[in-house]
Amino acid sequence: MKGAVERIPGIPEPVSRRAAELGQRVRAARIRRKWRREDLASRSGLSRTAVEAVENGKLSTGLGTYLRVLWALGLDREFDLLADPGLDRDGMALEFHLQSKRVRVQRKLDNDF
Repeated sequence: MKGAVERIPGIPEPVSRRAAELGQRVRAARIRRKWRREDLASRSGLSRTAVEAVENGKLSTGLGTYLRVLWALGLDREFDLLADPGLDRDGMALEFHLQSKRVRVQRKLDNDF
């Protein structure tokens, strides 16, 4: 089931879409466990409206709320992969490129003969 993507001025559409997709995945995980929103709220220590905001992909909902919901579902381990420096191909390429350049120290010429 595809939900509506929250449109906020200044927020790129791909960001809004990813938040909506994450919310849909959280909802699917909750339903697979046969939990009500109240059950997930209780297990995560949040309110039912906070769980609903996560499931709706609300961008105004704090990252901590998303983390608590994912933790309660047992899906928080995957966060270890987010922004992992070992998986940052662009960053590693830039770092390698910068390391491969030789740095030359300017020396003062001694013209005394």
